[in-house]
Amino acid sequence: MRIAALIAAATLSACAPAPRAASPAQTAAPAAREMFVVAANPLAAEAGMAVLRKGGSAVDAAVAVQAMLSLVEPQSSGIGGGAFMTYLDAAAGKVRVYDGREVAPAGATPSMFIGNDGRPLPFGQAVVSGRATGVPGAVAMLALAHRQHGRLPWAALFGDAERTAREGFTVSPRLGRFLGGSFPQLQSPDARAYFTKPGGGLVGPGDRLTNPLYADFLTRLAAQGPDALYKGQTAARIVQKTRAAPLEGTMTLADLAAYRPVEREALCDAWAGYRACVPPPPSSGVGMLMLLKLLERTDIAARGPTDPQAWFAFAEASRVMFADRDRYVGDPAFVRVPVKGLLDPAYLDARAKLIGERAGNPTFGSPPGAPARGADATKEPAGTTHFIVGDAAGNVVSMTTTVESIFGTGRMVDGFFLNNQLTDFSFSPIEPDGAPAANAVAAGKRPRSSMTPMILLDAQGRFAGAIGSAGGNAILPYVGKSLIASVWWKLPMQQALALPNLVARGQSISGEVGKFAPGVVGGLAARGMTLKPGQGEDSGVHAVLVRDGRIDGGYDPRREGRVLIEASGK
Repeated sequence: MRIAALIAAATLSACAPAPRAASPAQTAAPAAREMFVVAANPLAAEAGMAVLRKGGSAVDAAVAVQAMLSLVEPQSSGIGGGAFMTYLDAAAGKVRVYDGREVAPAGATPSMFIGNDGRPLPFGQAVVSGRATGVPGAVAMLALAHRQHGRLPWAALFGDAERTAREGFTVSPRLGRFLGGSFPQLQSPDARAYFTKPGGGLVGPGDRLTNPLYADFLTRLAAQGPDALYKGQTAARIVQKTRAAPLEGTMTLADLAAYRPVEREALCDAWAGYRACVPPPPSSGVGMLMLLKLLERTDIAARGPTDPQAWFAFAEASRVMFADRDRYVGDPAFVRVPVKGLLDPAYLDARAKLIGERAGNPTFGSPPGAPARGADATKEPAGTTHFIVGDAAGNVVSMTTTVESIFGTGRMVDGFFLNNQLTDFSFSPIEPDGAPAANAVAAGKRPRSSMTPMILLDAQGRFAGAIGSAGGNAILPYVGKSLIASVWWKLPMQQALALPNLVARGQSISGEVGKFAPGVVGGLAARGMTLKPGQGEDSGVHAVLVRDGRIDGGYDPRREGRVLIEASGK
């Protein structure tokens, strides 16, 4: 019945005429303020809502959500990883970005992922190495945001996660599925020790799992603040763990103590009647905006999810965007990123002309202000999680957080996994012609990220929506598809997120082949585009949109999400 309803709604949407750039649904501010939490695990969503019920702010709730996700969804994010937060300060009417991206240690070198044979290391070998871990940033970033926007004491935000870690939680089907996989991280001694049942074998869905080491760490984190991670015994253990063979890293206590999150101006641009705000580089927010604005130059808004041409335009726009994103985006403290040039209307007009009637072979362009850059060799596997929080005062957090690939490096400290974020750098730092890759490794550098937590504002500057996703480089098309379906095709958010995913980057065009409406896959093939099974099944899009004064929230059905909405009484 659910599938039939989805197809029926999609068919109606496909038949409805629409202008080239459709206006958004009415986004009048909610008559009664609604608090909301959308997260990939019910326990995490409940932990966030419990904070809101106590009068906590959106940032307070975000701290509680992250603490719980580190426990119950360790394959995706954690205390040992990094994050980007896009934050709406309702009173100031301003969108800010908090950059908690990990950084490379002072001892990192451009050739750190080059083997003795002069070739890039195999990814499966690099991802579990000590040198894969960057200095974690999520805790410091949350602490900075809490100092500025918290209402409850920091120490009051970890109780649910600490109690759940000590008493135990039921392993979810999704976590159990990953524990049954062949990921190299699960072969690490730390992961085996944590997940092995008393009678042997790894825990599975329905089993009880406790984490007393993590509970003890949260107790210290609550009492000491971020120093519990960046100084003292936990910091020493992180250094020791990352310096262990094979392929030991170079992290030091000084690297941890020196970490600083960055507060950045949000990158905002007009789209479909909204003002879409995303993080600037080293996030790929500029790529997200570029994708949406390229699609504004097509007729996709007048089509729908049963129309092959709509998906063709989406795929070709994605390929054009990725060609530029991969070439030019990196840490702006180290490379000049032509953000204005990539969003220049004349440049976008020219790039949109590459979206023809048949599949082409789009390569990177030359936006105004672009420097010479080498080709990109970044892998960026799927991982990560996204959540959204709105508080009683109208403040909103849209936060994407990660330990990079599944279970990070597989190395653990004090009950949490260490990230493998430095494998988000390009393994080949320099082209044969000498042009450096924008995303090459450098000491103190933040690797490029596809995380693009977004907040939408309406024409009056009021909150209109928030969205983000997990999925490595596929985050951009996951979010793009969901926005097109919910805003232009006007599907209810839950239906929009359930639509099949299509990820087109370079010569790789893949997705959930069996989920498209009849005729779509064949229609793509007739346009020279062969859709293969692949990326798409593990998206993690979470979103809310204000429709007619009410919150329309959705969670990605491919995960175990939960949408909680409650009236605040204010």
